Amino acid sequence: MTKQISNGQCNLCGATFSKGAMNKHLKSCKQKEDASKKPVGGAKTAKSFHLVVEGRYAPGYWMHLDVPANASLEVLDGFLRRTWLECCGHMSAFEIEGKRYSVAPMAEFHECSMNVNLNKVLQPGMKFNHEYDFGSTTHLALKVVSEGERERKDKSVQVLARNEPPPISCVSCQNPATQICTECAWSGEGWLCDKCAAEHECDEDMFLPVVNSPRVGTCGYTGD
Repeated sequence: MTKQISNGQCNLCGATFSKGAMNKHLKSCKQKEDASKKPVGGAKTAKSFHLVVEGRYAPGYWMHLDVPANASLEVLDGFLRRTWLECCGHMSAFEIEGKRYSVAPMAEFHECSMNVNLNKVLQPGMKFNHEYDFGSTTHLALKVVSEGERERKDKSVQVLARNEPPPISCVSCQNPATQICTECAWSGEGWLCDKCAAEHECDEDMFLPVVNSPRVGTCGYTGD
């Protein structure tokens, strides 16, 4: 089977690159953007981390992020939840260098609070993990690509690049899938177009929309 190439768009220039080429492109593209936006009139710069995040078991879903180094893990967790994960208010946690940072830390499990700045726990080259929902868990893998200094107005997370939705075909007719039957997904037969979903034998309550997220088809996630 031919390996499928995952492409994505650079949000700085609008160009499209493969997942493998995006990191190299962003390095030069960020330099160009920073050069064109030299701080003037007292504009402030601050250190930031370039992070890449992907589905740990679904690497076709990925993002490159620019995050202020003085933002907290709580800020990063909130962004990941809003963008890729949130469905029913589940728990979440980071694991960094053997330590667990939880949204609701429990002392008996030696968990730490997410109320800690990134620059206290991260450094370039470091890899770490994130989990959302400790039942039907979505696992994310993150890496600190680099640290730099950019003009900053707040502590918000900027998406530098994100994967385009993976092409997924309906198992019945090969048209683009728009729905996933959560009952049949485990056997690989759950991906369906709207027409075939209407004819599918499972109850309509079992269906979730196909969305651009590693949590697609899980729990009650709709991407909203």
